[in-house]
Amino acid sequence: MSETLQLAETSRSLGGSRFKVNVVDEEDGQEGVEKEAEDPQSPAHDPKLARSAPRVNFVPRSSESSGQVTENGETQYSYPTGYDTHTYLRTFGHNTMDALPRIDHYRNTTGALAEKLARPTLAELHDLEDEDGIDVVNGRRGPSSPTIEATRDKGGAIKFGWIRGVLVRCMLNIWGVMLFIRLSWIVGQSGIGLSVVIVLMSTVVTVLTTLSMSAICTNGHIRGGGAYYLISRSLGPEFGGSIGLIFSFANAVAVAMYVVGFAETMRDLLQDYGIVMVDETNDVRIIGLLTVILIFGVSVAGMEWEAKAQLLLLLILLAAIVNFFIGTVIPPDDVKQSQGIFSYKAAIFSENFGPDFRHSETFFSVFSIFFPAATGILAGANISGDLEDPQRAIPLGTMLAIVITTVTYVLAAICVGATTVRDATGALNDSVPLSSFANCTEAACNLGYNFTTCTVSSCGYGLVNNFQVMSTISAFAPLITAGIFSATLSSALASFVGAPKIFQALCIDHIYPKLNYFSVGYGRNNEPIRGYVLAFFIALGFILIGELNTIAPIISNFFLASYTLINYSCFHASLANSPGWRPAFQYYNMWVSLFGAVLCCAVMFIINWWAALVTCFVVLGLYLYVAYKKPDVNWGSSTQALSYQQALQSALRLYGVEEHVKNFRPQCLVLTGPPEIRPALTDFVHAFTKNVGLMVCGHVVMGARRTLPRELAMHTARQHTVLLQRCRSAFYSGVGGENLREGAMHLLQACGVGRLKPNTIVLGFKRNWRTVDAQEFEDYINIIHDAFDFQYSVAVFRMRDGLDISNILNAQEELAVPEPPETLKQSPGGSVGPVMTEAGQVQIGPLSARVQLSEHEQKLFHESQQYRHKQSSGTVDVWWLFDDGGLTLLIPYILTTKKKWQNCRIRIFIGGKINRMDHDKRMMATLLNKFRIDFSDIEVLGEMNKKPDKESVRIFEEMIEPFRIHEDDIGEEVADVLKKECPWKITDDEMERSRDKTNRQIRLNELLHKYSGDAKLIVITLPVARKGVVPSALYLAWLEVISQDLPSTLLIRGNQQSVLTFYS
Repeated sequence: MSETLQLAETSRSLGGSRFKVNVVDEEDGQEGVEKEAEDPQSPAHDPKLARSAPRVNFVPRSSESSGQVTENGETQYSYPTGYDTHTYLRTFGHNTMDALPRIDHYRNTTGALAEKLARPTLAELHDLEDEDGIDVVNGRRGPSSPTIEATRDKGGAIKFGWIRGVLVRCMLNIWGVMLFIRLSWIVGQSGIGLSVVIVLMSTVVTVLTTLSMSAICTNGHIRGGGAYYLISRSLGPEFGGSIGLIFSFANAVAVAMYVVGFAETMRDLLQDYGIVMVDETNDVRIIGLLTVILIFGVSVAGMEWEAKAQLLLLLILLAAIVNFFIGTVIPPDDVKQSQGIFSYKAAIFSENFGPDFRHSETFFSVFSIFFPAATGILAGANISGDLEDPQRAIPLGTMLAIVITTVTYVLAAICVGATTVRDATGALNDSVPLSSFANCTEAACNLGYNFTTCTVSSCGYGLVNNFQVMSTISAFAPLITAGIFSATLSSALASFVGAPKIFQALCIDHIYPKLNYFSVGYGRNNEPIRGYVLAFFIALGFILIGELNTIAPIISNFFLASYTLINYSCFHASLANSPGWRPAFQYYNMWVSLFGAVLCCAVMFIINWWAALVTCFVVLGLYLYVAYKKPDVNWGSSTQALSYQQALQSALRLYGVEEHVKNFRPQCLVLTGPPEIRPALTDFVHAFTKNVGLMVCGHVVMGARRTLPRELAMHTARQHTVLLQRCRSAFYSGVGGENLREGAMHLLQACGVGRLKPNTIVLGFKRNWRTVDAQEFEDYINIIHDAFDFQYSVAVFRMRDGLDISNILNAQEELAVPEPPETLKQSPGGSVGPVMTEAGQVQIGPLSARVQLSEHEQKLFHESQQYRHKQSSGTVDVWWLFDDGGLTLLIPYILTTKKKWQNCRIRIFIGGKINRMDHDKRMMATLLNKFRIDFSDIEVLGEMNKKPDKESVRIFEEMIEPFRIHEDDIGEEVADVLKKECPWKITDDEMERSRDKTNRQIRLNELLHKYSGDAKLIVITLPVARKGVVPSALYLAWLEVISQDLPSTLLIRGNQQSVLTFYS
């Protein structure tokens, strides 16, 4: 007996019973009768309490209460009490929101009820109830919850098992016309022994590929797309996209080749009866046109009709094969014997066992002719989306098809080689008594025939000369013709169905956005009707052109390229050693897969070297195109897994390497905040760290501790996307803190891993320091002090109009219209600005004309984009005033080696005395040459020690006046108290002690205006303020006066350790 309990928990303030219990009894499959335990204080009697009380339902897994739904080949059980994430469940005797393990929680797509079932989130389990207003209904995420990959299959779709879906299709493709037309010729050329070797070599290639394919297929649920799906989900969209496109095209062209083969056979048959429609060439085109129309009709009718047609063709093909084997045991008549066909004879077997290559044929040339017959192993995988259980069907059906067809080919080769001689005249008068064969040594001589004339002139019969040997041997020749028709039509039908389905899967993934038109499916099986039409016209075009002999080797190599990548996918996934690589199929080995990939690649060049080169270049070209486009997909490929493994191993190896000055790299922690609001700072630092050093965009999020984790997660996802959109080689690191300094301290201490740790902190200059709360700029200056304490180098970057464009972005966001991420809007004037995307991400794209900006904001915005473009000719002026270890010189040198800055020249400015300027200049030139740093000029400033203009001093004093403490005016006691409360203020004593340094900064600004007013960039040594001696307001005033009204300026100070050396 099973019970259904419906428990409703009331408020804890209720004095009575806390539960309402409904008991349902079910016995012997009969419908239960509900018994209600009366509860006078149950919340069910109080609507207000009932609405607030969580409820729990327990439903038995009876046949009546559970629904069985088949989706994507998996059986799902849908119970009326699917997990409800907003209620308590009675699990293991405890009230809990935790969900029991079930398959629905691990699905990428929506379930059978069109809504994705989900386990409770960590926030739902951990946070206060109803804290965030989580929108969860009936245990399923709302519409905002995204689904991964494609939508679920449409209900009622026809699915095939491993026999009809895989085994039948693979056998029909492998048993092609090669079996009936060319196998006898191969035996004649290579002999029985080498023919078996050729068949087995082909089998080795296909078996190795099938083993790799089986491992990939059983490493999780697979969808439609066949080889494309397997390769793309293993190696990523670059390889998958290139193979998907050429494999679809190869299948479409293969339709034309099979149809032309059928049409030529049909034309010859009609000619035997004296029927000619136009001429030989046009007859083939007419028959081919009618045939491809028929195939198109069967395909469009649906997979069920196509499967029935395949079964009918298989029966005809099986009958033809059996017909051949029966014919080998029927005693031949005189006509057959004159054509070289006898019963099984040891002498014939012995004579035909060894090779007899003729007409410049070799073992590999014969192998290249046979191998395309073995390329049908993907026929079942191509319709993976139409299989009930592709994980079981593809390995089992494909492997069994290989075994059956290999045995068939081997037996057929042995049988035809043991019953037919290589050469025969077909003349009955060549049969003479044995006593007349004095000089005859061939096997046919012992059987009463003399075919020695074939050694002088060519004959029309025998293994080497007649392609219709198997038809002649068979018990009923027309059945072999029917088998040829069946083989060609079945292969054409399989290729015609496979090509559009692979192409549709490719288009659904948006690898090539302009091909999305073909992603639309129709009917319950999501049939790619548009793909069928495209395949029809491709096949028809090649049928009408008729130049198939030239393109056939390329098509064969396209198939082999897919085999190569399937094997390599298995090897690569094993090599990456990802925990997600857990194939249920255990009979594979990574090194065997690698051998299979190398073998397939070698076979490509054996078959046709120039076609192999064409294939490689096509795959490479498509790979580079997809890599350049960077499709927005994430399939957890082994390429990603291997990247992680290599990065981890490299980081560990680097951790054990001691630092050396020759290997110094600027590794920058850039306090950008959200990188999107200070794009110029991000772009500028990226300019000299790209491919050189580490760049981390640091962001301190200040807020309530309760909401901080969610804000950090939101910022991380958003800013990661922003950096990718702007193609910035940088990391984003967000931390929480009560204030900016605390967050910066977290970043200084914990940012990075091992040797991949920042050594330089970069800040934007705080332009509004005179108007903000004093504690803000106190924290700002203390960040610089903290950085020096942790042995960081420090850089402060200032632009004339500032760095922060958050006001512009906010104005744009208010007017933004959601649109696909890849779409950018452009104003009539073509100006560039930020755009909101569908995912809520800001893109720096064309500026909307509706945003009204002031002249200053427009100028600020355009300046914020200047480092995204190549800089025009100009100078980078380096004011190397004090030796900080060389970082002041290294950064501009790296910058000018970059393409965007290569038009800028370095000018060096140093301080010196008037009486030794030439000496100082020569010494600096010598040092720069030893450092191997190019420069255009060196200026020695002998006038640096002059006093600044009185007007400049007056302006400076007016600037700092609000931050002064005049002891003489307020008294020393009051001044001391005020200094303790406001440590950033400047006392008269502090001002006097720093008078010389202050005058130096004022004078420096005058010289900067004089010499570097037109520079593209100024790099100057950052003055160091001693802690406890120089107040924050005075230090900021120094930085202000140095960089005031100048072009973009970078104030930089190394950590006093050498970053340059002239030793090798």
